[in-house]
Amino acid sequence: MSNVPAELKYTAEHEWVRVEGDLVVVGITDHAQDALGDVVFVELPEVGRALHKGKAFGVVESVKAVSDLYAPIDGDVVEVNAACVAAPEQLNKVPYGAAWMLKVRPKNAADAAGLLDAAGYSALLASIAK
Repeated sequence: MSNVPAELKYTAEHEWVRVEGDLVVVGITDHAQDALGDVVFVELPEVGRALHKGKAFGVVESVKAVSDLYAPIDGDVVEVNAACVAAPEQLNKVPYGAAWMLKVRPKNAADAAGLLDAAGYSALLASIAK
């Protein structure tokens, strides 16, 4: 069973969100990195880019697959984790830690609250596993 930290919010596309003050930190879940296998490349947007909920903002490439990354909320990219791009294998080791991808200033601060909580995401994972 995948690691699903209770303090985070989640999307059905397997991104996680952590609210930090007026910013939202975005990454991929433990389930996503496990399904991808060994991550070898990450493409992230530039600082200043507007994200639109549900629309692709980047790519994760592994030895098995290439997957789009989807914006969990509407907002503007204020920081990109250069260390994640430089060492994409960190996504396999610490998907909820040092391998965060973006910091976003949300258009609507309440948007993150509408995402799945840990119980909802765990239920989604259970339904996928069947």
